[in-house]
Amino acid sequence: MSITAKDVNELRKKTGAGMMDCKKALTESNGNMEEAIDYLRKKGQKIAAKRGNRDAKEGLVIAKSNNKIGYLICLNCETDFVAKNDDFSKLANYFIELALESSSDSLEDFLKLNYLDSELTISEKITEQSGVIGEKIEISYFDKIVSEKVVAYNHPGNQIASLVGLTKDAEDIGKQVAMQIAAMNPIALDQGSVSQDIIDREIEVGKELAIQEGKPLEMAEKIAKGRLNKFFKETTLVNQAFIRDSKKSVGQFLKESDPDLTVTSFKRYSLSI
Repeated sequence: MSITAKDVNELRKKTGAGMMDCKKALTESNGNMEEAIDYLRKKGQKIAAKRGNRDAKEGLVIAKSNNKIGYLICLNCETDFVAKNDDFSKLANYFIELALESSSDSLEDFLKLNYLDSELTISEKITEQSGVIGEKIEISYFDKIVSEKVVAYNHPGNQIASLVGLTKDAEDIGKQVAMQIAAMNPIALDQGSVSQDIIDREIEVGKELAIQEGKPLEMAEKIAKGRLNKFFKETTLVNQAFIRDSKKSVGQFLKESDPDLTVTSFKRYSLSI
């Protein structure tokens, strides 16, 4: 059967595969469009399986909000060259738009959704693109915030992104707090949000350091608890020094900006940290 340029272009639109791959798929399937799609999917699955143990440490981190719901997604690949490709960027941005549209609660649910108007699921599309690009591709991070107001921040280069949930609409304040989260990587909202495991570990480390410094054993725990307060100040969002004015904490900045405004939750993801 003769394979026309129109057939190749149609398959390319449906799958996103390269033109030569589409032509080969149609040739192998005697022009049958559905069989050609399956051929490309199988090719992708084969390559994805071959690269299953490869590290996909490059990629894009993207956060986006539609006011009350926000998502943070990291789409990974193996090389910086692919991460900077326009098609890879379009794929990552499509994924976060679809997440907002679908309100998916988990990555597992999201991967079951259909890609565009095709019969491919998101999971199958990722596998297929692994075959087209020749690199392992995966969504390594997928999270969601729901609040009265959700603000997203994407650091230039899309290697770090953050989301912050607020009790009321305050876009500019939220943007500043989201930038703080991206820059300072807090581990929790406040002291009460830090897990007991982390607190116990910090006390133990503090005691050991005090003992190494020659302090008596009976004083070591008091010294460790004093250091714990410093730890809370450095690592919890509302207690951190505000990056735009280090003389005040983030909590003080929020109170001065709007006494009724509080942070409900936040998310942050970085490719390198």
